[in-house]
Amino acid sequence: MICTRMALTGLGLLLVAGCSKPLEDNAGARLVPPSGFYLAAPPPTGKKPACAGAPGPYTGDLQFPSKYEGSDSARDKLNPQAAARYKRLTGEVRALESGVNKLVGKYLEDGRQEYADCALAWLNTWAETDALLSRNYNHTGKSVRKWALGSLSSAYLRLQFSRSAPLRGHEAETRAIEQWFARLADQVVQDWNEQPRERRNNHQYWAAWAVMASAVVLDRQDLFDWAIEQYRHGVEQVDVEGYLPLELSRHTRALAYHNYSLGPLMMISAFAQANGVDLRGDNGGALQRLARRVETGVHNPRLFQARTGYPQELEDLQEDGKFAWLEPYCTLYRCSAETDAWRRSLEPLETYRLGGNVTQLFNP
Repeated sequence: MICTRMALTGLGLLLVAGCSKPLEDNAGARLVPPSGFYLAAPPPTGKKPACAGAPGPYTGDLQFPSKYEGSDSARDKLNPQAAARYKRLTGEVRALESGVNKLVGKYLEDGRQEYADCALAWLNTWAETDALLSRNYNHTGKSVRKWALGSLSSAYLRLQFSRSAPLRGHEAETRAIEQWFARLADQVVQDWNEQPRERRNNHQYWAAWAVMASAVVLDRQDLFDWAIEQYRHGVEQVDVEGYLPLELSRHTRALAYHNYSLGPLMMISAFAQANGVDLRGDNGGALQRLARRVETGVHNPRLFQARTGYPQELEDLQEDGKFAWLEPYCTLYRCSAETDAWRRSLEPLETYRLGGNVTQLFNP
């Protein structure tokens, strides 16, 4: 598959062919997102919106309960009380993630600059307080940090690279926001470098996605390279049948966590492709092998039951946006007619963890 690379120059947008060449051949070029992130807002429609106050910045310790608290090593038994405490304690964080994504989406839908201004105001409020940067954290806490960074930086990219230039005139705010993203990204790298290699599962991929999106926001090659390194370790784990051993160990939720792993891995591969790095051949085409295994498992969960010895819990697969990975997948690879029909039956595919309306980003 041939892709077109878009770079920013002083003269505007420059299209550069040949995305499959090594990144080293593009030395000095700015890191960029896939082309869907350049979407311009339409002419303004509708009434001028009001901007509600931002959710209260979370500046406390990142010590949160896991929804699987008390479970055995499989971590597959939901603890309703712990899950409720988690939702209460992280409510402001999730409100920021989803709220910023909705504001960015409304700007690109209605063209009202006020939506973009409100998103920036919310982000700036949290940036000014150094929110989410506590060094006192547990595993769930550092997970919340990287999920938030991925959600916010990918939404911000849609404003930063939009051809309608909604950030123009907001230099002070964007400087503060980007400095905050840089501090968060550096901390996420530190957080997840501490994770033993033998335990680097889906959480590592989501950390890598957050750092990849931040790398493009900040134009930082070191962050880009770290994200690629985590991606490569992840796809090296995919076996010849398309299974991830660490996700198989989740027993009744093995299928759900295989599916959950695909979102960040697909986005990292798509971002790498946009910057001249083709990851599709790693480990013998492992990413496509994983996607095909998940697709067959979704349509026939007994395959995962036979492999793990446990019937599969499927409620996590009913949530909106769980198959958003299909959009970058069908851009990176030639989907079968059956896969394409499945994807189209689910559109629009949206999740704030991957930048909002993923269909709009990859299949407008």
